[in-house]
Amino acid sequence: MPLEAKDENPRMPYQLANPAEALSDIVIPDGIPDDERVWVPQAENVHFRPLCLNRSQGYWMNLLRVRKSGVLSRHRHPQGVHGWVLKGRWHYLEHDWEAVEGGYVYEPPGETHTLVVPDDVEEMITLFQVNGVMYYVDPWGKGIGFEDVFTKIDMCRAHYEAVGLGADYVDQFIR
Repeated sequence: MPLEAKDENPRMPYQLANPAEALSDIVIPDGIPDDERVWVPQAENVHFRPLCLNRSQGYWMNLLRVRKSGVLSRHRHPQGVHGWVLKGRWHYLEHDWEAVEGGYVYEPPGETHTLVVPDDVEEMITLFQVNGVMYYVDPWGKGIGFEDVFTKIDMCRAHYEAVGLGADYVDQFIR
């Protein structure tokens, strides 16, 4: 339905106050940081860079960086996951497609998959929005671990404290 009233001054910013309870924006000018300390280790040659850790809605957005080829993990999600490949490529053992640089991937709720970075890829970086949990499983679906926004926050706090950025460095990403 089109707007019925014409905006006589479309370049004028909004003039009223936003709700007092509204959270502040997150603006990150250096999404892929020069400071290696910002990357949080997750496993050997696997790091993530938090962008938004939304504790009230139970999701997180991060850059996943893998340096070296190999199998990352077998896991499932109870909610959808969105991914955009910024560098390199990867695939799932359970599918015949490959996620390539510039490509988008949607992972439907309930699917179990095993992420693999091919042998000839030296570095892979993918932007992921993970909703809910990552539930790690063995090949027959038995649970062997999980991550959620709260474990991600804990990992960040411990890492940032250890590398001298301070445990509260993660607070800028939490909403």
